[in-house]
Amino acid sequence: MKIVIAPDSFKGSLSAAQAAEAMAAGVRDVWGPLAEIVLKPMADGGEGTLDAIASAWGVAPEIMTTVDAIGRPTTARFGISRDGLQAVIEAAEANGLPGVSDVPLQPLRADTFGVGLIARELLDRGVSDILLCVGGSATTDGGTGVLKALGARFLNSDDEEVAVGGVGLKDIVSIDTTSLHAQARNVSWNIAVDVDNPLCGERGAAATFGPQKGATSADVALLDAGLANLARVLQGATGREDLTGTGTGAAGGISLGMRALLGARLEPGSALVAQAIGLATAMDGATLVLTGEGSFDSQSLAGKVVSAVVADSPAGCPIVVIAGRIGLTPNETRVAGITAAFSIANGASDLATLMTDAEVRVRETAAHVSALMNSGRLD
Repeated sequence: MKIVIAPDSFKGSLSAAQAAEAMAAGVRDVWGPLAEIVLKPMADGGEGTLDAIASAWGVAPEIMTTVDAIGRPTTARFGISRDGLQAVIEAAEANGLPGVSDVPLQPLRADTFGVGLIARELLDRGVSDILLCVGGSATTDGGTGVLKALGARFLNSDDEEVAVGGVGLKDIVSIDTTSLHAQARNVSWNIAVDVDNPLCGERGAAATFGPQKGATSADVALLDAGLANLARVLQGATGREDLTGTGTGAAGGISLGMRALLGARLEPGSALVAQAIGLATAMDGATLVLTGEGSFDSQSLAGKVVSAVVADSPAGCPIVVIAGRIGLTPNETRVAGITAAFSIANGASDLATLMTDAEVRVRETAAHVSALMNSGRLD
């Protein structure tokens, strides 16, 4: 038996790595040493992605000094592969909401400069591929802060730099890239997103995510107009017309400037993580695949971890989801290419209890699945 275990985190209770270890323990409870177990903790481009990829690379995240979303000194982690060629940044390490939760939120001033400082460090080290994972941000600056840290200047009609953060976006009329980092355009940039929101409008970055970053209705209108203006300026400067579509609203439009000026690619986070950790290769010869997450529902099939696991699994290999909550019918599950889904709730349980006992319950559920497989019912 070769069992590949590739879960997402169970938010608030288990990291992806912890969930994978719990599932592996359940498998061993049934099969013991007869099972070849391959652990591939997953993520969808948001929280936990750095740890998942660093674990797959067999490296520990490094720490550097940078600034948070409002310019205060802080530290942030990043990962570099053993050969020094690939790197991963989890943007929220520098521009995340938790980092500025000790003061009143500043949705107009907050920017991504700290994320750019991490990127600059990686360029200085000579990496060739950077995976930028976004989500959980306190910023809505269209990625201008990242580019400023790399040497770009965003100018107003008086040829002066505009104000920091989203508040200055509406004033941008031109962009000076003469001092852009020498390696910025020589690197392959991939931006992992886990939402499909466009840049502007009712489902845009400002309207959808601005309020949770402290934006009032007036702030939302200003930020939305600013992002639209930045997109127009970038389109005029580069000729690109694909800057405002699906997924560009993630993390305050952080991808906008990087896609226009650096050629960054925007892709579903789970697919990028799967590629980075070599999930498809690990699946070779698998006889069972276990995956899971806190809540298995329709969103799980729309670019989240479960969908990436299904895409990379061998044809005909049983795929089983273990989750805190199952929100799909058996038929919907089968149509999605999943053999079965099991909840860790073994009776009437409240959320607090499930979260507290998650590790034990995930292990027990994995053991039940293994016993079924051992009996030939899933074979």
